[in-house]
Amino acid sequence: MEHNPLVKPFDTPFESAPFSIIRPEHFVPALQENIKTALEEIEAIVSQKEVPTFINTIEALEQSGSFIGRNSSLLFNLNSAETSEALQKVTQQAAPLLTQFQNDVRLNTALFQRIKEVYENQAAFELTTEQKTLLEKEYKGFVRNGALLDEQAKTSLRTIDTELAQLSLTFGEHVLADTQAYTLHITDSEKLKGLPEALIEMAKSTAEQKQLEGWVFTLDYPSYVPFMTYAENRALRKEMSLAFGKRGFQNNAQNNEAIVLKIIHLRQQRALLLGYASHAAFVLEERMAQSEENVKHFLDQLREKAYPAASVEWQSLEAYAQEMYSWDKVEKWDTAYLAEKIKQRDYELDEQKLKVYFPLEKVVNGLFSIVEDLFGLRFKKSTQIDPYHSEVDVYEVSKNGSFYALLYTDFFPRPGKRNGAWMTKFRPQKEGQRPHISIVCNFTRPTQKLPSLLSFQEVTTLFHEFGHALHGMLANTKYSSLSGTSVYWDFVELPSQLMENWCYQPEALTRFAKHYQTDELIPEEMIAKIKKAAFFHQGLQTLRQLSFGYLDLSYHSQTAPHIKNIKAHEVEQISPLQFTPDTAENCLSTSFSHIFQGGYAAGYYSYKWAEVLDADAFELFLEKGIFNAETAQAFETHILSKGGTEHPMVLYKRFRGKEPDPGALLRRAGLV
Repeated sequence: MEHNPLVKPFDTPFESAPFSIIRPEHFVPALQENIKTALEEIEAIVSQKEVPTFINTIEALEQSGSFIGRNSSLLFNLNSAETSEALQKVTQQAAPLLTQFQNDVRLNTALFQRIKEVYENQAAFELTTEQKTLLEKEYKGFVRNGALLDEQAKTSLRTIDTELAQLSLTFGEHVLADTQAYTLHITDSEKLKGLPEALIEMAKSTAEQKQLEGWVFTLDYPSYVPFMTYAENRALRKEMSLAFGKRGFQNNAQNNEAIVLKIIHLRQQRALLLGYASHAAFVLEERMAQSEENVKHFLDQLREKAYPAASVEWQSLEAYAQEMYSWDKVEKWDTAYLAEKIKQRDYELDEQKLKVYFPLEKVVNGLFSIVEDLFGLRFKKSTQIDPYHSEVDVYEVSKNGSFYALLYTDFFPRPGKRNGAWMTKFRPQKEGQRPHISIVCNFTRPTQKLPSLLSFQEVTTLFHEFGHALHGMLANTKYSSLSGTSVYWDFVELPSQLMENWCYQPEALTRFAKHYQTDELIPEEMIAKIKKAAFFHQGLQTLRQLSFGYLDLSYHSQTAPHIKNIKAHEVEQISPLQFTPDTAENCLSTSFSHIFQGGYAAGYYSYKWAEVLDADAFELFLEKGIFNAETAQAFETHILSKGGTEHPMVLYKRFRGKEPDPGALLRRAGLV
């Protein structure tokens, strides 16, 4: 144990994780030791003779188990971004240990009695607003995790939580395995027709790595998305689309159908045990939306506005398919391809001609420049900090000349890294401790001939994740459990979605949209086309997001236990919002990682909910100026630095001076 780096503070610059000496076999012994220490700390809180106070009970509990938080963050983050068979095995071993620990704390009757006494007598203490929020969060956290249950029910809850933790991990492992199991190997150059040069180059490089002739395409987003958008070979688009949609839905060891059914049944059992009608009711009690009825009303309102626009857009798509290709029916593997053709026709905007103005390095530097002007952060690449992979860059982030955060950036797909993009942290912020933040993406790789050239969607993805990173880096609270992104789930997307707005502003684009060869600024007419095209297919895109929201909610409502067939249920939920015919061999739910592996269960609506907030917030930036220091400072002061220290609507109204206007989203999307 003395040689295990995870059982002590890190003796490194800024106490950064020494990834090069951390091994999979270190985690379980370290966590066992960490848990033992934390339980001793809990026992010290419970057994003290002093009457319960905020300091000796709530604050003491907040400060306990810090190594558990640090080491579990390292483990689960590595399992997402740089996993291996050994790490997956360790994560499966660690998950029940951590779940048991959480239950040992949350179901500790003596500890809860002390918390309850402080909660019921809080008027006797002179608490700050943040301390009141922490007290309420702890009290509710115990109640919502079974503190009021009898012993038999507590035992049932422990069993459910342990099983759910393992099922969630297995679900993710299955999706990753199916994603990586498929490749499209092409040896006939004729089949590459329509594909961009950069994608062909990347596919050739992938083939060479696999010691194959020709070109290899994968289900990783930088390969899959452009293939589906540009490949003229309809049969190959179909093959790729079916492979992508089959993940977790094949007759193999990775099939997730039974796991999905088990997860939704266990979540419902857990909710009933705790006195809630459904898992959605349990989750939404602690959200801005508050109830399933409110979420449905919100989704229905957007659906009412989006459906007519989507219908017109779909008719245009079908007409184009008939006119140009004589297709009687548009299938799901045709939509991205046709949409790109129509966009080029109607807006004269070719994504491939755009990409040459978005080399990754220039976009990152431009983003840093924008953030420096808005929030005063400066970024310096570090050679002292140990990254977890050779492709990861680490930046020392300073503010007003002082160290403020570490930022890890991980941009390219590779084996052992799940698809998508996310922000996370290796260390949270709290009083006396600055955070270590990471953003992980899957962008187009550089090749021998070309640097990494981003699609415009990838540019907005980078800005999105950086908005989350700002929430973490600019956090300035006393307690880590209220810091940064530790906010209501339907508020957490506000900073990320707000940052996307700068991608459409000429004043911002001229800072980074420069030709990778000539350094020439993106032409003004191209910027105008980007802004104009921002409204493109907003109806269809909105319906797609809404379909995910409805599907998610249906899996966590009171009727969820009646679901017997995942595929049939999904078709019933999505078909009213979908114009393409159903594909029998595909199923979205079996790879819907947001809700079965991530934290979006009964919360996928949050993306659209936060869009209302971000559209309303950005209208203030547009009114005052997108680089207006006073507006940026207000956003930092009232939103980014405050984390979850107060109710999000209170924080938002302090920033904006009023409640958000839902019309702002509809105006921006061109739906009114």
